[in-house]
This record gives sequence, C-alpha cells and structure tokens, in this order.
Amino acid sequence: MTDRPDARPSHSAALARLAGFVLHHRRVVIVLWLVALVAGGAAAGQVSKRFTFDFSLPGQPGYETALRVTAHYGNGGGQPPAIEVVTVPPGQTVAGDAAPIAAAFQRARVSDHRVRIVDLAVTGDRQFVTADGGSTYALLFTPIVHGFGGDQVAERATRTIRAALPAGYRLGTTGLSALESGGSTKGPGVLVETMFGAAGALAVLLFVFASFLALLPLLIAAVSILTTLLVILGLTYITQVSFVVQFLVALVGLGVAIDYSLLLVTRWREERAHGADNATAVTTAVATAGRAVMLSGVTVAIGLVALVVLPVPALRSVGIGGMLIPLVSVGVTLTLLPALLGGIGPRFDWPRVRKENQASRAWAAWARGVVRHRWLAAGVGVAALAVVTAPIFSLTVGETSASALARTGPAHDSYDQLLAGGVPSGVLTPIEVLVRTRSAPEVRDRLAGLPGIATVALASGRTGSRGGLTDLIAIPSAETVNSASLAPVRTVRASLAGDPAVIGVTGVGAIELDYSHAVFGQFPLMFAIIALATFLLLARAFRSIVLAAKAVLLNLVSLGATFGLLTWFWQEGHGSQALFGIPATGAITFWLPLMIFAFLFGLSMDYEVFILTRVREEYDRTGSTTSAIVEGLGRTGRLVTSAALILFLAFASLASAPNTDIKVLATGLGAGILLDATIVRALLVPALVSLLGRWNWWFPRRAARALRLPEPVDAREPAPVG
Repeated sequence: MTDRPDARPSHSAALARLAGFVLHHRRVVIVLWLVALVAGGAAAGQVSKRFTFDFSLPGQPGYETALRVTAHYGNGGGQPPAIEVVTVPPGQTVAGDAAPIAAAFQRARVSDHRVRIVDLAVTGDRQFVTADGGSTYALLFTPIVHGFGGDQVAERATRTIRAALPAGYRLGTTGLSALESGGSTKGPGVLVETMFGAAGALAVLLFVFASFLALLPLLIAAVSILTTLLVILGLTYITQVSFVVQFLVALVGLGVAIDYSLLLVTRWREERAHGADNATAVTTAVATAGRAVMLSGVTVAIGLVALVVLPVPALRSVGIGGMLIPLVSVGVTLTLLPALLGGIGPRFDWPRVRKENQASRAWAAWARGVVRHRWLAAGVGVAALAVVTAPIFSLTVGETSASALARTGPAHDSYDQLLAGGVPSGVLTPIEVLVRTRSAPEVRDRLAGLPGIATVALASGRTGSRGGLTDLIAIPSAETVNSASLAPVRTVRASLAGDPAVIGVTGVGAIELDYSHAVFGQFPLMFAIIALATFLLLARAFRSIVLAAKAVLLNLVSLGATFGLLTWFWQEGHGSQALFGIPATGAITFWLPLMIFAFLFGLSMDYEVFILTRVREEYDRTGSTTSAIVEGLGRTGRLVTSAALILFLAFASLASAPNTDIKVLATGLGAGILLDATIVRALLVPALVSLLGRWNWWFPRRAARALRLPEPVDAREPAPVG
C-alpha cells in the first residue's frame, strides 16, 4: 500500500493551456517581445538619468530637523562636514597667527554663500586647536550632494582657502566623505558588469546544455532586463526610484531570468528525450517546470514586500523595482521561451552531446548517499551552518567606521594629524542641535556637561544664527557611526526632550537612529507576514504542511548563516582586505541587512521550490519518498548548482562597483546563494525529507479546504518516523 496522500500529477492545466496558446500564436508572441526589447533598449539610456540618490526619512525627527537646518542655512543637516586642517609653519603657533587663518576662511565664505565654516575665529573655542598649538581645523558645511561624484562646492572652497593662506601654511582636508573617496570612485559600470556576468553565465550554460541552446536563456535574460527597465522608466515619472535599482535589475534580472529559462529548457529536453514530439514537450515543460518558475517568481516578490511597506521612499522603490524583476522574468520565460522552443528549439539543440533521458548519475548517487546516512548528513549540515552563523551575534549595524575607510592618502594623513593632536574622532560626526537663538547659550552649557560630548561650538554672526534660530555644533568624544557608538546622540536627545527652546537634533548619528527606527522598528511584524504568506503559498504548491514549514525554517537558517558570514568577512575584516583591499568596516550599513534579507529570502527559496516541486512530482508518480528524493535531486541537482553559480557570477560582477555598500550587498547575496545551494539544499533538504518520511506528505482535509484545494485521497495522520 502506498504512503502517499494524493496520487495526482503535479501539472497545471492553466499553464498547459497557456503553452498551447503561445504555440498557436508564437510568431505574434515573438514579435511583441522583440518590440519590448527594442523599446527597453531605448529606455535604458534614459532611465539611468532619472534615478535618485537620496535616502529621505519623512516624519523622522532627525531627518525633519536636517531639512530645517538645510532650509535655514542652505547646507549641513544630514551631510557630514568636510574638515579643513591648517598647519602653521614650524616655530609658529595658531594662537600667534590666527588672523591670516581667519581671513582665509572668511574669503571662502564670501566667495560662495552656500558654504558655512565653523572655525576658531567664529567660536573662540580652544578645542579647535591641536594640543601642540601647531594646527587648527574648521568644519566646512556644504549643500547636500547625491551620487558617486565628489563635493564640487567643498572642493572649490578648499582651493579658495589654500590660495588665501600665506606662504608656508599647509592645508589638508579630511572628513567622512573625503575618507570614503580615498580610493577609486569609478567602476566598470552597470553595462560592463552585466556583460561580465553574462559571459560567466554563458560558460555555465554551455556546460549544462553542451549545445547552442545555451544562447536562449541569455536572450530571455536580455528581454527580461530591458523590459523591466522600460517599466521602471515609467515608474520614475510616478515616484522616485533609487540608483540601487539599476544594479539589481541588471544583475539579479540576469541571474533570475537565466535560472527560470534553465529549468524550463532542461525539462523540455527531458520530455523530448523520452520520445515526446516538440509541441507536447513544450506543453509538458510549461505545465510542470513552468509551475515551479511561477511559484519561484511569486516567492521572490513576496520577500520584497519587506521593502515595499517601509516608510523609507528609497528602499520602497528598491522593493517595487525588485518585485518587477522576477515577475517580468516569469512572464518572458512562460511566453517567449515556449514560443522559441516551439519553433527553433530543436534546431538549436545541437550538437546533442548531453542527454536528458535519465537523471544525473552523480547527483542520484549523492542523493542515495544522503538518504543512506541521513542522520550524519543532517548533523554535518547543521554543524557547518552553526559555525558560519556564530559571528552574527556580534553584528553591528550602522555606517562604516573611519578606521575602515581610506588607510592612505591626504585625507587619512589629515585625520591622523588631528587624532595625534588630541582632537576627538567625533569631529567626523558632529551633532547639530537647532535651537531658538535666545536660549542658545543656556542649551550649549547644558550640552557641554553631558557624557560623551567633547565640546559644543556656538558660532557668532550668520555662521551660527539666522532668522531667530541657532545651530549648535556638539562634537562627540568618538565618532557616532553605528549602533555601538550612538550613546552620545541618545544622551543629547534624551536631555533635550520636551525643551520648547530646542527645535531638534540632527547629524549623522541622529539620522542613523532614525533609520534604525524606520527600518527595523516594524521588522518582526513584517517578517511574520512574509513568512506566513510564503508558508501558505508553498503549502498549497507542495500540498504539504511539513514541507512548507521546513522550507521557511531552512530559509531562516540560511539567512542567519549569510549574515554570520557577512559579519565575519566585512565587519571583522577576515577577507575584505585580501579580496577588496578594504579593512574591517566595523559595521554593516543600516539599509543593507534588510535589503539582503528581502532579496535573499526569495532567491534562495527558488532552489527549494525547484527541488521539492520535482520531488513532489516523483512522489506522486511512485509513492516512495526515497525514490522521490533520489530522482528529484538527480534531476534538479545539476540545475540548482548551475543556477546558483550563474547568480553568484552575476553578484561577483556587481562586487566590482566602486561603492563599498554595493560590494557588501553583492558579496552578501552571492555568499548566501552559494551557502543555500550547497549546504542547505543539496545536503540538509534531502536529509530532512528522508528523516521525516511520511510526515512530509501530511496534508489534513481542513488544510486542503482552507487553501481551496481538492481533499487528499488519503489524509490519515502519518505514523512517526522509525
């Protein structure tokens, strides 16, 4: 007697009808997608000009205060200042030569009213002079700069100051922005990165298909990417779209579209190898593999809901743009690809070096070994993931620390000079406190007595006060760039809370707190909703409560391992220096963990769907869990590892971008994909399915009715695994 609850084949009648329609009208379908391809190519040149670089936080106190500061002064607020360091000639002191330095800074103010310079002359604060008396610094506030380019206003002000200083005086510039740009600010570009990723994908596809069919997935990817960019161009006229979207559309789109094509073409070849005519092979492939493709696309889109619901417009646009990637790829894969296979497919399948009439011997042997030693396999998998996950407990969220920015160059030298002169590292991240002018001295005195605050500058004249408001500059004792160093900002906010004279607190640290609140405040609820939606979707697709729950749980384990590896590699610096020349960052930028979670949750679930959809199909056919595992992994093992390698190569191309945050995003996604496809899906999934036995197929009648599915043939409670 079989232990299967339902012996129905895992085919989709709706998808079979879609395949029939496409085959009947394949020329029309091809022409329509070619039109989209051409239009998307034209749109690609325009959409890059419409991306935005700001990460606004409407309604958050630090961000709203930053807007007030910028509106009042035309600068400051959310952007850290440049720091101009003037060193007098040997044998002289700043105290004895203050006049020419003050005159040079005043020349810069007069030459460009967009800048605001807070220095010794306008504050009278001796903290603006180094301990040896040989150097002084000034905070140079400029208008907000978006994008990868330098701050042109700051650069012109620096040239003006240098030209105005007497002979023998040295001027250096540092600050967070200057340290960040200590390396190259130019990368190969999105197009070149995509071409690198495509070249790697082609090599993998040639290995998988060993025929001209390797070119079809690349064509599907090109149509998917350019069509997505066409849709996003329209989206930019409705709302702002972050610059990050261009990287994700090009490289995530490349990987996802090729993955989906790889699954469908492999199944088409398998059906033809079993003797089916071409039309029947296309229809069966769409009805079976196409079902897994559609399920995968929806799963990826569900994961990105985490970004769409955030009160951060830039991340919301990434979520919307990201959802378009898999959905468009699914549409192209289920329509254009069958149309091409129905026509030129057989001619492109040459030379037919690799056959698909039987499962991969190597992967089938691997599956039998895992089933035979399932307890050992599960133990090894869990132990490996535990080791990789362990560093996650020291994960720090925030901006990259100054010590991990430029280690050489003029900006680094000036920063070291300040530190050696007793200037606190908090000079990189001053806290701006906007107050009513009449109460400014009182508030300054209160701030100066707070722990973690080195000094509070009250600038005279229009540098400090305008229109009845004053911008106090509190310099922390240490830089406030991540969750481990924000105590001074929290202290300032708490001490001034409820004071009617205080408009608000802003600066890098304050906005960091805003992001943490906006991004992570509702995360547990968002995750619960996403996990529940994914569970219900998979339970309906697999017709199994246990398999759906296991898939969600393994995704969490895989994500934990990815963040552990990210912490170890980037935050602690074990490999980032050797591979990228970037030392330990000390923190992971606040927006990256959620973005990696949102994309990786769906992308890694792809492989679970690919494997278990086929395992479910084989179980329906044979009624044997062991046979289903062996045949299912034998049929999908090579496909999953190839698909993962293609995505990894796409993310490796993305890691060549000059921006450190993009590198961290790329390595996080790439490492997560490899971990998931190897330890999780190739080892833990078959081991756990084997261990659970008949429990895998438990699907009570109540669950079937709730999910609007026909009741299973045999929904008896399964016996425990012996």
